[in-house]
Amino acid sequence: MTAYTSNTTLPDLARSLHAARSVVVLTHAKPDGDALGSTIALTRALNHTWPKELPPRAQAWYVPPMPPWAQDIVGNTPHRVLGAALGGSEGPPNHVDPDMVVVCDTGSWTQLEHVRDWLTSRSGVVAVVDHHVQGNPEVGSMRMIDTGASAAVQPVGELCRLVLNVASIDKLPQDVAEPLYVGLASDTGWFRHSNVTAGVMQEAAALLKAGARHTALYRAIEQRQSLSRLRLLTKALSTLEMHENGKVALMTLTLADIEASGAEPGESGGFIDYPGMVDGVEVSCLLTEAWEPTPHGTSPKPATKISLRSKAGERFINVNEVAKTLGGGGHIHAAGARPSLSIAETRLALLATLATHVKDMGKAKDATR
Repeated sequence: MTAYTSNTTLPDLARSLHAARSVVVLTHAKPDGDALGSTIALTRALNHTWPKELPPRAQAWYVPPMPPWAQDIVGNTPHRVLGAALGGSEGPPNHVDPDMVVVCDTGSWTQLEHVRDWLTSRSGVVAVVDHHVQGNPEVGSMRMIDTGASAAVQPVGELCRLVLNVASIDKLPQDVAEPLYVGLASDTGWFRHSNVTAGVMQEAAALLKAGARHTALYRAIEQRQSLSRLRLLTKALSTLEMHENGKVALMTLTLADIEASGAEPGESGGFIDYPGMVDGVEVSCLLTEAWEPTPHGTSPKPATKISLRSKAGERFINVNEVAKTLGGGGHIHAAGARPSLSIAETRLALLATLATHVKDMGKAKDATR
């Protein structure tokens, strides 16, 4: 079985992209800051190197819901929103047959379901640039997986540098540097999370030098909350449950909660961080009711989106391992899954798995005494 590891390099990918006359840039459904930042930066870099008198050669595709601030980052970058059932246009046009496809910030079929058939028929020209430890290697014939990166924008930023043939990250055009900064800042919790490293801060400094406007970006993304989002947050916090002697905090959101708040599904981003503020909590969980897409005329199937965060420390719970038991994955301290189960079924399965991990964490603590 092929492992989800790199089989190419960024310089090789850059050479392939230089030769491509048409490129589609993809990412996971419900894109976050890293997904949007990496895809917009690469799309812009590719179009920078294309004759201005010709139509743009690169276009980014997204599966909604989109975050409310997405348009501020996307701007006039060529893009398409897919998935009619999810608020976008009809999904991937089969007549579009690009020379290359680049998938950023994921390599997992569970996050690419709406474009799976389209991708599968073109796997020979698909490249994956990711930083997650879990994925499906068959998504793309070319893979550059940097699990040491804190965000996908780090390898994508280097790819942009190679595509544009500039000496260093701080020489990137401002319109490429800014979405890269968004991805780096958002995936590190605006430089608060455990994945902040010296390299992250050095790259952030380089992107600021290239013209990224920290204050404007922070205001556009973090300081423009809608009233509906705050109402939805109130509903989420009202469901807060504590388990395993206060080590596990769990919140739930139903479709009815989202509708009653007047919110969109994408507005729950960041809610997972609130329970982690409580002293003693080691793992925060957010369960959001969803529905699996089904063929027209058939009854929708229940599904639940799981978001998990754990605190770093000498002893911690690896939420990637927790998510894997429910068909998901991610990082050690941030992971998720989307099982085809109701919220009630998901809650029972998740809490049972977490109980085992909390117990093992206690054993590790005892072993250090």
